[in-house]
Amino acid sequence: MKKTLKHVLASTLLVLGCCLSSSAKAEGLLDLCDVVGVRENQLVGYGVVTGLNGTGDDVIAAPFAAQSLRALLRRLGVQISPGQLRLRNVAAVLVTANLPPFARSGARLDVTVSSIGNAKSLRGGVLIQTPLRGADRRVYAVGQGALLVGGFSASGASGSSVQDGITTTARIPGGSLVEREIPTSYSKEGELLLALRSESFVTANKIVVALEAALGKGSAFAVDGGAIRVKVPAELRDQPVALLAKISEVKVDPVSVARVVVNERTGTIVAGGDVRLMPVAIAQGGITISVRETPTVSQPGAFSNGTTAVVKQSEVEPVEGKMGLTYVDGAASLADVAQALSTFGVSPRELASVLQALRAAGALRAEVIVQ
Repeated sequence: MKKTLKHVLASTLLVLGCCLSSSAKAEGLLDLCDVVGVRENQLVGYGVVTGLNGTGDDVIAAPFAAQSLRALLRRLGVQISPGQLRLRNVAAVLVTANLPPFARSGARLDVTVSSIGNAKSLRGGVLIQTPLRGADRRVYAVGQGALLVGGFSASGASGSSVQDGITTTARIPGGSLVEREIPTSYSKEGELLLALRSESFVTANKIVVALEAALGKGSAFAVDGGAIRVKVPAELRDQPVALLAKISEVKVDPVSVARVVVNERTGTIVAGGDVRLMPVAIAQGGITISVRETPTVSQPGAFSNGTTAVVKQSEVEPVEGKMGLTYVDGAASLADVAQALSTFGVSPRELASVLQALRAAGALRAEVIVQ
């Protein structure tokens, strides 16, 4: 069997991680865990973008943009009737932002602006002052500023057009100001809770050992494979910043989970961790069905009332791929797995089916996740 390692790994979008050594690199504790209570909060608002060069909403097909503009003008002391609006330089948008923990009043946040009407492009637009609300419907920030659009589009009078990227979504770096602070509480009754970003009983136990070495015996307890409860030492009970600073300095060697992620929509396969392959025999082949339609003319019989018609004749031809049974030696490392699977010379979508079959047969020592 001809080996096509470079072809499979490069041209078919098979992405495999680097082979891990026996000792993982130590990482900071707060790179592996989140402190429960220290979190972001999502904000959302409805606003109006002006200044568009004829690429805004159609006020007839999308009347909410015109209604918002009239309401804005009324607040500014300008009275206008609905029939006087014939603009294409206004667009109705949704504005979203994330309010980070410990954000103080006056801090600036990045906002994302997206069109909800039929605007063609937001390039050159300016977002008018927009209140941003949390899940409790209270205003926590206000957004305003010029939009930054990553894509572009152009069209001609004949209907031809060209577009690169998305022009109906934009960002405003530092485009909102925090108006209301959210109190952050992460230490309750002298304890704080750490949530692992990747659940693992082995990693949780290693974190407990490392925290007890840094804070003292009995200072940490593993609730389960995804949470660690930490008892705050008496000398640091009134110094939460010093406590988190000391915890962040703790180093832990995490356990890498053997996992293969298959995205069937894009044909991408990503493998990482301690992936192993047991000795197995594989036969893989597909069936291709070819359908051809040939139009023919059907003539009516002599002296009949029929009409001449075009009839399509379909020919269906199944072609089954031929491939014998292939024996694959066991692979003890991720690099060996890539080398073993590259001998098939199949596409990523076919390789995804092979990986799932290997996992079902117990030959692939890894978790397979299909997206």
